[in-house]
Amino acid sequence: MSRHKWFYTGEGGDGSAMKNAGLLSSLRVVVLAEDSVQYEGTLLGQHGISFLVEAWGGGLCRRVLVDVGQNATALLHNMNILEIDLSKIDAIVLTHCHYDHTRGLVEILKATGKNDLPVIAHPESFRLNFVTEPYLRHVGFASGDSRTKIEEAGGLLFLSRDPLQIAAGLVTTGEVPRLTDFEEVGIPLKTIVDGRILQDAMSDDISVVALVKDKGIVIITGCSHAGIVNIVKRAVGITGESRICGILGGFHLVEAQEDRIQKTVDTLHQYNPAGIAAGHCTGFKAQVALYQKFREQFRPLQTGMKFEF
Repeated sequence: MSRHKWFYTGEGGDGSAMKNAGLLSSLRVVVLAEDSVQYEGTLLGQHGISFLVEAWGGGLCRRVLVDVGQNATALLHNMNILEIDLSKIDAIVLTHCHYDHTRGLVEILKATGKNDLPVIAHPESFRLNFVTEPYLRHVGFASGDSRTKIEEAGGLLFLSRDPLQIAAGLVTTGEVPRLTDFEEVGIPLKTIVDGRILQDAMSDDISVVALVKDKGIVIITGCSHAGIVNIVKRAVGITGESRICGILGGFHLVEAQEDRIQKTVDTLHQYNPAGIAAGHCTGFKAQVALYQKFREQFRPLQTGMKFEF
């Protein structure tokens, strides 16, 4: 499996907002599930995303799953090949409600053999979330991964709108403020509130931020329905750190107009990230634009990739 190391050499903030929480001495991120796979690999791809985050700090290592894709059989297959011990998972973060990030969660929880395993998500994650084109279809949590079944399988739900510290130097963004005028959810989603059909703004879209000593922050996203620029702004705001060592995940620009793609790429470039690896819902046009702007600092995300910070 390929390994990638990115290092930021510019000036930036000091991470003062998380000073009391400490810093990570090192971080490793493994792509367990993604829409594409590496050349000549034996891992299975799927429409979805899942990361293993291994965070070292204070002499301890905390292992966190970020999303679980939509096919537990394929995910478990990949974890077996990668020799990942499920019993050592310390927490699971769900970036949002969609099936391609949450389906099979109960099966994964059972495979850990643990009770009271923290499952971190937004409190609105279990709402009805659906599309009507080309036909009516619920795209949120599957019935087999209901709140009750998650708890019965050993998951302990931490449902928070606020940033939640997972370990020293590792935190969720919590609910992401929508500050840009060019970003949007990326798909016409709906929900029902008090019997009224409303556009769903995907307020449950959260990400994970790691603050690594002498390197800066690493941002791990699911689909970036909140807007990847908004997520970056949020990550910088809650950490006080402007050095960005890496941005990994899906950016949901697959159906975006070219002007939005260009504004996104240009704004991200202003943050001078040391590296970006985007895939899943990012889309080919956006990946091309990212490569043209960032050149060797950009890589398409693929199942099996390993990133070390």
